[in-house]
Amino acid sequence: MPESPPVAKPRQFRRRRQVRWLPSVLRGAPVTVSFVAVFWILGLLSSTIVSGPAVQWRADVAATAQSLPNHWWAVLAAAFWARNLLGYVMGTALVLLAGIPLERQVGSKNFSVAAILTQIAGMLAAAGFWEATRALTGSWAREMSGLFFLGPSAFLCGTAMAATASMGALWRRRIRLGVFGLLILLALYSGGFADLGRLGAGAAGALLGPILLGRRPRLVRPVSSRHEGRVLVALLVAVSAVGPVVAGLVPHAVGPLSVLRFLFTDIRPVDPQTLKGICAVPAQHRDCEAAHLQLRAGAGAIFMAIVPSFLLLLLAEGLRRGRRFAWAGVLVVQTGLSLLALTTLVGVLQAAGPDTVAGELVDASQPGHSTQPLALVVPLLVPVMLFGVLLACRRLFPVAAPRGTYTRLALQVLGMAGVLSLVYIGAGLALAPDFTPIPAAADLLADAPDRFLPLGFTADVPPAFFPQTTLAVLLYEGVGIVFWAVTGVLVLKSFVRPSQPQHGDDKERALAILKSEEGSSISWMTTWAGNTYWFSATGQSFISYRVIAGIALTVGGPVGPKNQTATVVEEFFEYCRSSGWTPCFYSVSAEVRNVASGLGWDSAQVAQETVLPLDSLSFKGKIFQDVRTALNNAAKAGIHAEWVRYPTAGLSIQTQILAISEEWVADRTMPEMGFTLGGLDELNDPEVRCLLAIDAHQQVHAVTSWLPVYRNGRIEGWTLDFMRRRRTGFRPAVEFLIASAALSLKSEGCDFISLSGAPLARASPDLHLDVTPTGPPATAGLDRLLDRLGSALEPVYGFRSLLAFKGKFHPSYVPLFMAYPDSAALPGIGNALTRAYLPDLSLGEGFRLVRNILSEHVGAAGRSGRQAE
Repeated sequence: MPESPPVAKPRQFRRRRQVRWLPSVLRGAPVTVSFVAVFWILGLLSSTIVSGPAVQWRADVAATAQSLPNHWWAVLAAAFWARNLLGYVMGTALVLLAGIPLERQVGSKNFSVAAILTQIAGMLAAAGFWEATRALTGSWAREMSGLFFLGPSAFLCGTAMAATASMGALWRRRIRLGVFGLLILLALYSGGFADLGRLGAGAAGALLGPILLGRRPRLVRPVSSRHEGRVLVALLVAVSAVGPVVAGLVPHAVGPLSVLRFLFTDIRPVDPQTLKGICAVPAQHRDCEAAHLQLRAGAGAIFMAIVPSFLLLLLAEGLRRGRRFAWAGVLVVQTGLSLLALTTLVGVLQAAGPDTVAGELVDASQPGHSTQPLALVVPLLVPVMLFGVLLACRRLFPVAAPRGTYTRLALQVLGMAGVLSLVYIGAGLALAPDFTPIPAAADLLADAPDRFLPLGFTADVPPAFFPQTTLAVLLYEGVGIVFWAVTGVLVLKSFVRPSQPQHGDDKERALAILKSEEGSSISWMTTWAGNTYWFSATGQSFISYRVIAGIALTVGGPVGPKNQTATVVEEFFEYCRSSGWTPCFYSVSAEVRNVASGLGWDSAQVAQETVLPLDSLSFKGKIFQDVRTALNNAAKAGIHAEWVRYPTAGLSIQTQILAISEEWVADRTMPEMGFTLGGLDELNDPEVRCLLAIDAHQQVHAVTSWLPVYRNGRIEGWTLDFMRRRRTGFRPAVEFLIASAALSLKSEGCDFISLSGAPLARASPDLHLDVTPTGPPATAGLDRLLDRLGSALEPVYGFRSLLAFKGKFHPSYVPLFMAYPDSAALPGIGNALTRAYLPDLSLGEGFRLVRNILSEHVGAAGRSGRQAE
């Protein structure tokens, strides 16, 4: 009988490998291991493992607001002790889980420097903040003066933030957003000395990280994409939603915004028998009313108290997706909270008159403590400030749901409310003896609306009756829970439904013309959000445009029959003139430029389009050596090209495309451009094709998107739009994708591909241009200005480098023009173009852009002077 296979040896081998792996990991983090050893040795030697440092010498090792100057060493020593055994265990776990990978990421020396400096900086920042603001923050400063900090959490936050400087842009932003969001939330709502210390250490680490790597820290990084702006606003709303709940759950929350818990969660339970005893004494009328409110503090009542937070969290997800309904919903909720905050504030101030002590208001919930009026007013203005932020960021949320989505949602919600009301009244009558006093049908009917309202909006109205049994409590509290839970699911589902195309019928009409007639290679960009449509008198042609500061800026030329181009341009000019606008045809062909020149308009070349005919394409010969190398290296690396449509791609593919895009824009000093340059939002179109470079592990290395070019009812070509590569992926992935797309589309019978235009960039004069210019020449001064603008923007956006990159495919070069009726309108046109391409450009970024242009102008003048000499 043959022997059975030796199965034990592989298991033994795996165990040995695991045993060997652990020492190698620990050897790679000597500072972390040494800290853990010292942490426990000091705890054992000082007998602080069980209950922490004794009171008589705690000031020597625990950091407090008063540690300076007499106990200055405590700001560093605090990291080596913990409050109790749980603190030692949790601290050790945090150090090992976070410290080991962080030390391996940045190196032992940098890790040590970051840990020491951020620990000290965090404690000093907390103490300094307390010293600077204690005259303004009322009871918060007094509470913090009695708190102390022990443990390694501060320097772990600091080293984590420092280590992000060595990470890729995408993960750096993700970690910083998450950690700082949590630290700020705890500092504002919990508000302990430890919370401020961790926040200070994190901020110090973010500044120190680039310095340790030999770079200059950047204090403020502009929002570089629409998606990032949405994430930031959504995070702000989510923090405002979770914060009051955190303040309500933390036993001794003293943060500057902790007073907001009174709007949601400051309810203490009381049983019905205690309520009867309190209300039996006439002199305890105010205590009786308070007990009425506290009776509502069952699990259902707590949920109803935090309904605004629940809704804001749901709507924050909609904001992240750019949904206009979520934006409007947050405005409605914040309006309600602002009114509730105002009512609460007025009530507190009116009731505090006799209890005012030395200009401060007594906090009835915490005897012996008081709050300055200013400390009450500022937190309650938070909903108002959020309201303002949302109004300022309105343009970030243009995505609409399909038509009828929210009509159906409203009907579903109203119908559910009606059914639940009937259930409440019917079941309430059946369980009437389980309430006290016993309600009649009219009482239940009058009380039904209160079952659906958040508790903060009904807190001032004592209930007409109370549930006494379990069934009665389930009915009394369950109606609201079911209503809001189901409503939340319905709202969340509306955010995942495909977005509604903009402009409704006009867009559908324009799309029909685009597919049946003829446009340019960029005509599909007319379907993008933000454009308006004008139709010719015949209805066979249209022009897509957007009005910015009185300039009607078109997206390409007319779309429609070519023999009507001249008539359409004239009609659109008359339409703009009657509306008080100045038309500007942007990125148009020489044909449209010539028509405009016949009307006496001026023009200038603003871009260079690169077109690749497919009929004779083969990528053979020496001139295509780089392209063939990219194709061959991709095959060796196991990377292939795969066509997908973004809306129907799998979640993994969509997530990777999003990550590549955000990594691409995260490190830029200027925001992502729009108008004729598409981003992630423009990928979400079933007509747009995406070509991905994917390896055997289904990792996406690069992505390109292609817009269809319709002519007379068929797709004759495709235009390259979105083009981004993973920074750590296959380096020539974009060359590989463009070459693969050309070969694939040639096999499909397409006539050409356009690699799109490069704004403010021109091909060398010796290259063949597929156009014979006619009409008046472009203004020489404007040409020089555009050249300098392109040179100034080159370090930021790289348009000239992009044109040079496309040159390796040896395309035909087709100039694109801007045509305008009056040179006096050039300043307005320049402003309109800037706001079209950079709608979210801040004032500081605008000044930085102007400074770059001026420095380039001065440099050009200097070079000209030297040449003249």
